[in-house]
Amino acid sequence: MCQYSAEDGFSSDWHLVHLGSRAQGGAGLVMLEASAVVPEGRISSADLGIWKDEHIPGLERIARFIHGQGVRAGIQLAHAGRKGGMASPFAGERLLRPEEGGWQPVAPSAVAFGEGYAVPQALDAAGLKGIVRAFAEAAGRALAAGFDFVEIHAAHGYLLHEFLSPLSNRRSDAYGGNLENRMRLPLEVVDAVRAAWPADLPLFVRISATDWVEGGWTVDESVELARHFRIHGVDLVDVSSGALVPAAKIPVGPGFQVPFAARIRNEAGIPTAAVGMITDPAQANAIVASGEADLVLLAREMLRDPYWPLHAAAALGEQATWPVQYLRAAPHGSAARGTVTRPSRT
Repeated sequence: MCQYSAEDGFSSDWHLVHLGSRAQGGAGLVMLEASAVVPEGRISSADLGIWKDEHIPGLERIARFIHGQGVRAGIQLAHAGRKGGMASPFAGERLLRPEEGGWQPVAPSAVAFGEGYAVPQALDAAGLKGIVRAFAEAAGRALAAGFDFVEIHAAHGYLLHEFLSPLSNRRSDAYGGNLENRMRLPLEVVDAVRAAWPADLPLFVRISATDWVEGGWTVDESVELARHFRIHGVDLVDVSSGALVPAAKIPVGPGFQVPFAARIRNEAGIPTAAVGMITDPAQANAIVASGEADLVLLAREMLRDPYWPLHAAAALGEQATWPVQYLRAAPHGSAARGTVTRPSRT
């Protein structure tokens, strides 16, 4: 969940405490928010970044603390595309003015996300190559910072999703038109990141399984994309939906996106993660136990309760491992948490 609490992309004490508390709370893995691979790839000027080497020490500090709680650490690599250049939600989600540090967003085509957003500049051949290179270089920085996995953000109306959907991609070159062409840039990014990221460490990709709009990206296309991801070395698809256009009518309800994760897992033969209004321990457990997904990723529920995993273990009658400093408050029989060693990269 974006915290909109960075300056020039640098992580802060807020990020350390925010993410560290989730690691203390029993999560199996903790993933940092969408982190821009280039400055103009930010949603807002307060987004986290990973576009320069100077960002590495702050990110490494966070990853090191997460590891110290016995938890795996990951980070999302992102480019906001046409949804970039906005003020943070705390400032009203308006377009930044040039004197405020605003910038020209880029996208597949010169089609704005909606009212109040900038008309983006369509990427040319050099711009496309630069995007691929930026994702690969960001993966190298994530490795230097000590993360155990990376997730390419290709969902929620951001740049790579914009290339996938015919609603935002009006190109007539090799990157637009038919499905093969619309998948081209996301797959080039996957290949570049996979080449920069060790083969023994996981690569996730987050997608929106459907745009929820007639004529937009579909679940059938998501299955086909996931098949290509598997061939190109992706280890898991994180299955969300929507956010490409502001007018989509989404039938939100408990677990409403889980069927997409299940279908992609079964038909594309690739592990998936389920997300979206998963709030109850029994509900989360059933998703994995029934084979609908391989992981459950929590966002808003973990904002409400950083210790949700510890509480979930108690609710399900399982033994949880608690930070040794908190053992005096733990249920009887709980174990103390030790320190995990990172996987070998040889």
